[in-house]
Amino acid sequence: MISLLLSMLRARRGQAVVLALLSLFAVAAAVAAPAYLQAVDRSIVAGQVETAAARERSLSVTASVNPRNDDGFDFADVAGGLVDLPGFDQVYGGEFPAVGIEPDRVRASRVTYRQDACAHLTIVAGRCLAGSGDVVLGEQTAARLHLGPGDPITLTFAALGGSNSQPIYIADGAPARLTVAGTYRPADPAETYWGGHGYFDLDTAGRPGEPVFASAATIAGMDHGMTAVSIDVTAGPGALTAAGLPETRRRLGELQARASQLGKGLVVTTELPRLFTRIDASQELARRSVPTGAAPLLLLAYAVLFIAADYATTGRRPELAVVALRGTRWWTRWWLTLGEGLAAIVLGGLAGCVAGQLLVAAVVAWRFPGVGAPVFTVDALRYAPVALLGAIAAALVAQRRHLTAPVAGLLRRLRGRTAGWRVRAGEAVVAVLAAAATLQLFLTDGSLTGVAVVAPALVILALALATARAVTPLARLAGAWALRRGRLTTALAAFQLSRRAGAQRLILLLVTAVGVLGYAVTATDLAARDRDLAAQISTGAPRVLTVASVGREQLLQAVRAADPAGAYAMAVVELPAGRPGEAPRLAVDTTRLAAASTWLGAYGAADPGALATRLRPPVRDVGLTIPGQDVTVDATVTGARPDNPVGLKLVLAGPRGRANVDLGTVHNGPGTYQQRVADCADGCRLVGVHLTNLEPAATATRLTVVLNAVRTINPARTAATGAQLADLGRWRASAATLTAAPDGLRIGVDAPDGLPNGVWVQPAEVPLPLPVATTAPASAISGLDGLDVPVTVAAHLDAVPRLGTEGTIVDLEYAERLATDSGLARDPEVWLGPAAPPDAVARLAAQGLVVVDDTRIADTRARLAAQGPALSLWFHVLAGALAVLLAAGGLALVIAVDRRERRADLAALRAQGLPRRTAARVALWTYPALVLASAPPGLATALIAWRLTGWALPVFGEPMPSLPLPHWPTGPAVPLTWLLTLLLLTAVAASTARATTPPPPRPGPATG
Repeated sequence: MISLLLSMLRARRGQAVVLALLSLFAVAAAVAAPAYLQAVDRSIVAGQVETAAARERSLSVTASVNPRNDDGFDFADVAGGLVDLPGFDQVYGGEFPAVGIEPDRVRASRVTYRQDACAHLTIVAGRCLAGSGDVVLGEQTAARLHLGPGDPITLTFAALGGSNSQPIYIADGAPARLTVAGTYRPADPAETYWGGHGYFDLDTAGRPGEPVFASAATIAGMDHGMTAVSIDVTAGPGALTAAGLPETRRRLGELQARASQLGKGLVVTTELPRLFTRIDASQELARRSVPTGAAPLLLLAYAVLFIAADYATTGRRPELAVVALRGTRWWTRWWLTLGEGLAAIVLGGLAGCVAGQLLVAAVVAWRFPGVGAPVFTVDALRYAPVALLGAIAAALVAQRRHLTAPVAGLLRRLRGRTAGWRVRAGEAVVAVLAAAATLQLFLTDGSLTGVAVVAPALVILALALATARAVTPLARLAGAWALRRGRLTTALAAFQLSRRAGAQRLILLLVTAVGVLGYAVTATDLAARDRDLAAQISTGAPRVLTVASVGREQLLQAVRAADPAGAYAMAVVELPAGRPGEAPRLAVDTTRLAAASTWLGAYGAADPGALATRLRPPVRDVGLTIPGQDVTVDATVTGARPDNPVGLKLVLAGPRGRANVDLGTVHNGPGTYQQRVADCADGCRLVGVHLTNLEPAATATRLTVVLNAVRTINPARTAATGAQLADLGRWRASAATLTAAPDGLRIGVDAPDGLPNGVWVQPAEVPLPLPVATTAPASAISGLDGLDVPVTVAAHLDAVPRLGTEGTIVDLEYAERLATDSGLARDPEVWLGPAAPPDAVARLAAQGLVVVDDTRIADTRARLAAQGPALSLWFHVLAGALAVLLAAGGLALVIAVDRRERRADLAALRAQGLPRRTAARVALWTYPALVLASAPPGLATALIAWRLTGWALPVFGEPMPSLPLPHWPTGPAVPLTWLLTLLLLTAVAASTARATTPPPPRPGPATG
């Protein structure tokens, strides 16, 4: 029996090869999905680590130690042992404040040891650290203090003292005589080496931070108390890999647990878990998306295998009839029928286990070079047995009716066109499953779980079945129409298709294949456009610089000084979170909006320059400038009560930031309230006057304060007289009543419940309500200080840079003048436009800004493209291409099997007088016409399936703002792919059908 089976395989080796190849496709599809996921997992880790911010690839262990209290605790040994992470580089540091070279005690020098600091400093003059007693100073500090290489200095450890309103540093140790070895500037202030210590951030005076760097021996030789020590650990090359990630995560968890158990004030700070979370989310999205692409390919492979097995057995029907006539036992008959196909399918399935992994290896080498994914793994074979059993089941179902058919049925050349109620019931089940899977997608908000994973495949299959069901009546109508018009070739081709059940199967096959590839290309094309749009909107500008902590006024003035023409740079600050449901907000220097931002048509405002004009109407020049550091207010108070003290404060804005000036408690009668504000030595602008209860449980407050004058005593100048202050047009107030008094501005306070938020009086410079551009109606927003600001909608936008379809833009300078807080910028940034010069960062650094991060649109685009959703879509394209190849193979198989019957049909027609040329055209164009007829429904199937289910495919591997994403493909990718697919399938049909040449007619009987 085995020799007979081998003889059958040898005699029909073409059919055996076809079945083996189709089984190979089915098993390879099942093997390729997990193999591809393994490669994607590795690529995700590599891509996310490469595009991660420096702070996401490092950690820091910090503590405060006092060498004067020797308790045996060695921070360097303990912390160094804790952070023993393979592949991570450690940098030890320590610092403490000292006085001695600064002219006052308000600011202290930051004496710092940083392991191997000289390698990361650029020495401007002198040399770097060489031994004990050496220090290096920042070049600006040295210039300001008139110090240089070789100069002796004295530094003394200092502790913070004084009052809460006026803190100062007090010497607390033995003086140390040191030598300035040189002056430096940091080679790269944003370098990962410096950690998150903000060594070069602006200080309270608005000057760039420049620590006094000293060697370990110098630090050890100084008498000092409480010292901030740290070990910064940064991932080196190859430290964070897919293979080593589990071990790194385990050790990080142990590190955090041990640090907590040890106590000693050890604090572990890291954003590594944030990176791990993003990697996990990206990998999870890929695991959902890849099976969605594999499902239609697997179903199509089974369908083609079914057709191939059916047609292969059809060609053997006379042989099976002879076997049945000879009375062969049923098991022998079944073995002779099934054995040949099953052997080919099993051999093809075994080959598919290898072919699937080799195919993925080739794709990975092309798309993800350097990932290092293994070519062969046992884990990739976990679904291979299931796929092989499915292939065997498809072949058995296809051959079942041939095995159970009577001898007379096997000898019939033509088969019935309908398959009975079972086929119709199966089609109905597919339609119901497609509807259920699509409904689950909508009900679960696009969650690709359960049956929803195969929703695209089911929708494509259901639409293809509906199209195939319409082939017979449409072909019959087309044939009748052509026959009435004398188009014989078209009529014969149409009637042949309407009479053959194979036509429906081919339509099903072709529409499904075109639909699968069209769906994949649509998904890939739209996802690429989505990522590009998301990169432009979420970045906001061609280049975005994140700067270290800085005041809003400082940021604004520094950017304007670096780019005085407003040609490329714009200061941007995020507003704090507002009320629940309030859209996020950005404060930008709108004078540079057109020059710095990436302004898209999706925003809904065509001209950013015109928008800026609407957001920045003219201001009134009513501000009050205080010309010196000794700020003095003359005021007359009535109604003040000792049991309910009220404090008077001023908020002043100077060139180096804001100052909250506490003038003390107000008292009845005329008085003078004075405070020295060093930051106002060069003049300050009055931001606001604040009256507030000083007791937590304040009672009803009723008093009147008349501001008689605002002046300075050194120099002796008056900023505003009583008459000037009495001009009500210059002021606005909250929780108070303003009236003009003969000798100044009268502030009336009547607060039955006290002043929990105080009374604010501010210059009425900025228009109020504040103009905003927003995506939603708004009457008030939370300002920079968190307090409500009434607004008017100057422009309605469809989307906002950085914020997407839910956001608001305000002018930074106007919002800053309304704010009453300390003026510290929240997430300060500088947006650079396309005209930014190469030295833009250097120009900003010259104005005191420290750039800690630099992001371009291309960086964001690359980060999104390295995430799981983007990588998994390439598997969809691969599955679509394989689906078309399957369809081409199935098409060729059906045409080849039908060849004998069609030759007989054409021979009979030739005998009845059909011209040879007409018969040749019928033979050549019947199946190419079927391909052409299936192409439009295939494209429509892809687009309909995409509209119903494509929205659920993940596009981004991280949270993104709500974006105005496109819903339909508009580029050339989809029509070009469709056209190439059509040409390929038409060429296969034409080349295969060309072999079906009509024979010459038989000669008739001789006549006498």
